[in-house]
Parts: sequence; C-alpha cells; structure tokens
Amino acid sequence: MSKPSILDEQGRGAAAQEALGYNRSMLKQRTIKELVRATGVGLHSGRKVELTLRPAGPDTGIVFRRVDLDPIVSIPSSAHVVGDTRMASVLIKDDARVSTVEHVMSACAGLGIDNLVIDVTAEEIPIMDGSASSFVFLLQQAGVQEQPSARKFIRVLKDVEVRQGSGAAEKWARLSPHNGYKLDFFIEFNHPAVDGTMQRASVDFGDITYVRDVARARTFGFMQDVESLRGMGLARGGSFENAIVMDEYRILNADGLRYEDEFVRHKILDAIGDLYLVGHPLLASYTAHKSGHALNNDLLRALLAQPDSYEIVSFDALDTAPPSYVKQMTREWAQS
Repeated sequence: MSKPSILDEQGRGAAAQEALGYNRSMLKQRTIKELVRATGVGLHSGRKVELTLRPAGPDTGIVFRRVDLDPIVSIPSSAHVVGDTRMASVLIKDDARVSTVEHVMSACAGLGIDNLVIDVTAEEIPIMDGSASSFVFLLQQAGVQEQPSARKFIRVLKDVEVRQGSGAAEKWARLSPHNGYKLDFFIEFNHPAVDGTMQRASVDFGDITYVRDVARARTFGFMQDVESLRGMGLARGGSFENAIVMDEYRILNADGLRYEDEFVRHKILDAIGDLYLVGHPLLASYTAHKSGHALNNDLLRALLAQPDSYEIVSFDALDTAPPSYVKQMTREWAQS
C-alpha cells in the first residue's frame, strides 16, 4: 500500500475541521456549544442573580433577557439602548433594565463570541470577582461553535473623537482607522495607590491574549466613596472579594494586585466591553484620556451618527482578514 501524500493528509485534516464546524476559507461567526449557568450578586444592587448563557443563531448578536419579568423582556445589546452610565453601562428598554453589562460583553469580545443569549433573574449582571475572568471561564466551559455565516466587522474609516470638560478636568476618547484592534488608555486619580502604579497601558489584540493579559483585571473603588455611592443605590454588593478597595493611602486587599498596572488595565477591560455594544467587533484603534462608560457610549453614538466614518465588512478568505482576529480562535481558546 502506498504511503499517503502530504496533500492527502492535509485534505483529511481540512475535512476533519469542516466536520467540526471550522471552515478554513472564511472568518466565521461564533456562538457557544451548550448553555452554562452561574449565580452571583450585583455589584450595585447587592441582589442575588442567576445568569444563564445560551447558544444563539447567526446574526443574533448578544441579547440580554430579563427572565424574571412577565412577559420576558429581551434587550439586544446596542449603543442606542444604553440609558444609564453611572458607574456601569446599563441597557434600558421601556421599564426593564440590565445593568453592569460591560464585563460579560468584554469577555465575549475578547473570546470572539458574536451570538449569545444571556438570561438574568434580576436587573444586574453578577459582579463575580470584579473582572471578566469568571465570564471567560463560563464561555470556555460552554465551548465555542463556529457558524455558517461570515463574521461582520465595523471598520473605522476616519478619526471620530468626543471630549468633555476642559483643562485638568478634560476627558476624551477617539477611534481611528487600524487593520486590527488596539486600545491605549490613560488614567489619573491623584491617589497614592493608583499613582504608584502605571497610569497608561496599551493592548494590541495582535500581540496579547485577552484571557491572560486583560480578563483578570478587577474593578476598584475607594472606601471614602462607599457611603455616598450606597446613598445613590450603588455599590451595595461591593466587597474585597469583587473589587480592589483603597482607603486614602493604600490598597486594603490582602492579596494586592494581579497586574502591576491593574487599575488602568481594568479601564481597558471596561472599554472593550463598552465598545462591543456597537454590535460587531471593531477594526480600529481606540485612544482614551480619563474616559469612562458615558464617554465610551458617546463615542459609539458619534461614530454611528457619521455613516462615512465606518463600513461593515466581512472576510471570505482568511488571508485577507486582519491577522489579530484570525489568531483569536487559537490564541484565546487554547487557554481553556
């Protein structure tokens, strides 16, 4: 019997990949293989909430469902349904709210999940450990499934920028053309614990892995703000288990920081989630100076208000697709 040729082996390998739902010739949409569940508390509401992640069909996008309401209310993720940005990104439809969506949205963006239904039994996504790592774990536990439809991207064609304030209080955020996805963020809190770390960080999806380099960065807060926040109905579920907590001088968490620049890295994690509310992965460079949920949403609305500033594209051949997104499957899912 003759020995199989290299071409024969490659052909069988490609056929096996096709059988598993992977098409080498096209950058495809992705969902999860099976549903997964978790329980936690809301950072701001302090209420117990059950979270269920369900597979969804092509072109569904990320959809949140308030299954505790009768009838159930579905809220597709969109920059235009963000109705509150005090300390979190909140989606609102009629009287129904889903709060603190940025961490689970960030995990979906980082792992390249296009289509997902997220059921919640309260008005807030559970905070888990204050980062996106628990949502990464849930998605990896569910497994990834490629789908028979091309993945759609929003390619930024020209600079779009929004600004607030002036002088030392000025904040701004910008999207610029880039054949991939990278983020550059600067923070300034005038606090010894924050100022003692790096206040600027950059991540390029072509060089880093979201799972290792971004997902574990936790939210943070200051003890002196707790009472006023709780008076506003916020931070009622905050604790050392789900946030970096500081007094006037130092970090109070016994385990310290996970990254030497964890504060600014968490702001990047938030921005990735906020920006994924545009509905598709971005082909863009994001640069921000002291931005937050409100300004990130303003930036998306400014982009969408200028039809000549972007286009929706897909890639029928992998060799024409941005390398960072081609690598995303093997780079991120190899972490599971």
